[in-house]
Amino acid sequence: MGKEKIAITLDKRSIGELDRLVEENVFQNRSQAIQEAVAEKLQRLKKTRLLSESAKLNPAFERELAKKDSLRT
Repeated sequence: MGKEKIAITLDKRSIGELDRLVEENVFQNRSQAIQEAVAEKLQRLKKTRLLSESAKLNPAFERELAKKDSLRT
């Protein structure tokens, strides 16, 4: 997958934390730290959305659908 350069603005405290993590070799550079943070946040949002949608399901209705489906096969 290709990458694209973007510009972001962060407060000085966040930049200081990023730089500390880079200095401690947690990340190779600021870019890697931000890439991983964004990827993690997107993954969490997907999981939250899935949990939210799953909560809308009616267990009794889903069981009935499963029974009907198993009778067809």
